[in-house]
Amino acid sequence: MRLISRRTVLLALALTSGLSPAFAASVFSGIDTDNDGTISLDEAKAAASTVFDQLDHDHDGTLDRAELRRRIPAQDWKIADPDNDKTLTKDEYLNYVEYAFKRADTNGEGTVDEKEARTHAGRLLLRLLRAR
Repeated sequence: MRLISRRTVLLALALTSGLSPAFAASVFSGIDTDNDGTISLDEAKAAASTVFDQLDHDHDGTLDRAELRRRIPAQDWKIADPDNDKTLTKDEYLNYVEYAFKRADTNGEGTVDEKEARTHAGRLLLRLLRAR
């Protein structure tokens, strides 16, 4: 049986209900480095780079599907892995994060806010930016 962490429960609650600014800050904690309540593409890529390094358990510079732990939906695998070698380099991971960011940024302002984070695309983006 898989246990759910308190952080996962809080994130799920935040994404399915109205977020307060304080709670939005906790959802974006460690990602929103300028503390403006939104995630920019640069912040997303910085967080994703750290996550990539944490997930690369064998330190071979790539992530396979097991290391990714279902962070990327099966239908997006061809987008994430354009060379079709069944692994992602850091550049491929960051390119996919950019793709996911653009999908989550529904208003095209160049940031993902708490409302956009509650969408399906926003939840996918957050999953890519967190080590857990």
